[in-house]
Amino acid sequence: MKKYLRNFYIGLIFLFLYAPILTLIVLSFNASKTRAKWGGFTLKWYLSMFQNEAILQALSTTLMIALLSALIATVIGTVACISMQAMKRRNKAILMGITNIPMLNADIVTGISLMLLFITLGFRFGFMTILLSHITFNIPYVILSVMPRMKQLNPSIYEAALDLGASHTRAFFKVVFPDLLPGILSGFLMAFTMSLDDFIITHFTKGPGVDTLSTKIYTEVKKGIKPEMYALSTLIFVTVLVLLFLVNKTPAEKKKHPI
Repeated sequence: MKKYLRNFYIGLIFLFLYAPILTLIVLSFNASKTRAKWGGFTLKWYLSMFQNEAILQALSTTLMIALLSALIATVIGTVACISMQAMKRRNKAILMGITNIPMLNADIVTGISLMLLFITLGFRFGFMTILLSHITFNIPYVILSVMPRMKQLNPSIYEAALDLGASHTRAFFKVVFPDLLPGILSGFLMAFTMSLDDFIITHFTKGPGVDTLSTKIYTEVKKGIKPEMYALSTLIFVTVLVLLFLVNKTPAEKKKHPI
């Protein structure tokens, strides 16, 4: 009886979490425009979505911002991890605490803060302000992914490579970088996913005429929900689901041979 109640409770949680998303996916294949009637299976809303220039422009902007912000944040976050690893324990703990603040902070506070910063600096709101904002909130996620791999490194291997005649750059890319690569890739995918899915910070830092998918959906919903939005939301959900699966997939650990 206890096991049955436990399974029922877990099933109920999953029902509340995923039933709305499942409903959205089903409606994206509904031939009827009304949500109260099933008009048959169709893909016309997906075709109509890809013929909509505004949606395609928003998609292009979203992917470009997500890719650029993830790449830049990954480079900055990885370099930050390498630098923090050389610090004293107390200084590293303080810096890690400061780094974690943006993740704990409410998105609306971060969005308003960045908006006020850009206004103070005289920045023109548009593509660049969105990109800078996404880089800012992505860096902590990269550090969170790379730092555990950094702590597992054996410094003796790097020093051995230097003793054998390798330069600092060659020793890093031949010895250190391969061990950090799983964490770097996880950080990149996490940053890409967070950028792809962000709405609040983007809403406060975007300029007129620039839209990402999230802000475009918000604008369209205010006018009245169109079936194309169901199709677009379904594609976003599937994309984020695949990326999260890749992020959480634990790479097989390579066997380390003693030196």
